[in-house]
Amino acid sequence: MSEKVVVTGASGHVGAALVRALLKDGADVRVLVRKDVRALEGLDVERVSADVTDRARVLDAIKGAEVVYHAAARLTLESGYDPDAERVNIQGTRHVVEACRASGVRRLVHFSTAHALEGEGALISEGSGKPYERTKAGAEREVRRAVEEGLDAVIVSPCAVIGPHDHKPSYMGRVLLMLARGFLPATVVGGQSWVDVRDIALSAMAAAKKGERGHRYLLAGNWLPMREFATLASRAAKVSPPRFDIPFGLARRFAPLAERASRLIGQEPLFSVASMDALEHRPRALDALSTNVLGHAPRPIEETLRDTFRWYEEAGLLRRNRRTS
Repeated sequence: MSEKVVVTGASGHVGAALVRALLKDGADVRVLVRKDVRALEGLDVERVSADVTDRARVLDAIKGAEVVYHAAARLTLESGYDPDAERVNIQGTRHVVEACRASGVRRLVHFSTAHALEGEGALISEGSGKPYERTKAGAEREVRRAVEEGLDAVIVSPCAVIGPHDHKPSYMGRVLLMLARGFLPATVVGGQSWVDVRDIALSAMAAAKKGERGHRYLLAGNWLPMREFATLASRAAKVSPPRFDIPFGLARRFAPLAERASRLIGQEPLFSVASMDALEHRPRALDALSTNVLGHAPRPIEETLRDTFRWYEEAGLLRRNRRTS
């Protein structure tokens, strides 16, 4: 008999990849979704309409599950107070933890983020950081408190996520689509550890099976400066790469203006103080614990970018390029 698995945030980028990997592995999957279910169309899953901020719905949706993957999150690049991030990331995680304990779930796999960590791998302090980082750190504290009280849970912390099945699309997906359409003339000095969403899914499943209770596993990938990443992405998209590099200090100085301009036209900002602060200025190494215990092995970035742009084309998200190489 296949294992009953529940996935929150199943219609998001990470959740959609995870659901596909679980189905391929033979799991019996129940998903918690809200309105947008494009990422799950055609998949053999049990759908439950539930928001993680609704305690009663979450308690009901998790009943009977053996493993729960908590991937629901409010990802925001806003720099100011974000009440939705507080509700979804902290309160929502509290509800999932309570439901797992009430239902006797065998294991919870909680998705955190590498951006909630300081340089030495500790969580950022309470009250510090931008809304996303701060609330994801708060969510991880909720999980750790539950572990101390007896819950069997592990934490996975992905770095910068890219890859196919990005229906909404994600922030990074929007940047890649801008690049492919010729609307990204410059890059900012800095870099990221880029990890394929499919590798995150496989490592999360390994964490459910082999991870040690209470441990955090950093899911890093291929660290590249933004200039090199944009060059490889342009090659995969068959367009000319951005022409200019903007010094970090200059970009950060103008980020608040870009953030305010985005709000004026009713869009969430891609270019903001928070997105500047998320850039890394030194390579992030692969985590030995994740590699040795989970077998986390990120695929080449060129493969990820090639597959991503192919998927964008097939999904109809990529209009005709304006500048070809």
